[in-house]
Amino acid sequence: MDYVINAENQKLGRLASQIAVILQGKQSPNYDPRLAGTDKIIIKNASKLVVTGKKAEQKIYYHHTGYMGHLRERSFKQLFARSPAAVLRRAVFNMLPKNRLRAKRLKRLVIQD
Repeated sequence: MDYVINAENQKLGRLASQIAVILQGKQSPNYDPRLAGTDKIIIKNASKLVVTGKKAEQKIYYHHTGYMGHLRERSFKQLFARSPAAVLRRAVFNMLPKNRLRAKRLKRLVIQD
């Protein structure tokens, strides 16, 4: 089943947790935790997501290049300005169970700005 979700004026964390539940297949009556599921999600207006409080300035995303001392950091505001889809995809990625099915489930997420 295909789900189309409008992300306009929705909170980032609440939307990401709803998406994670659907991608796992828990909304389906034939849910099986060992299967990746079949539901596909299309997100529209990802650039109009909302975060509350001071998260835009205080939330930091870290990335290590692999070299000594090369820990890179970006604030939410910088990353969201560059790619709103990356912010939402990362939030959903971290909310999915950490197992072999995570990559397969994430492939069924399509984000449109």
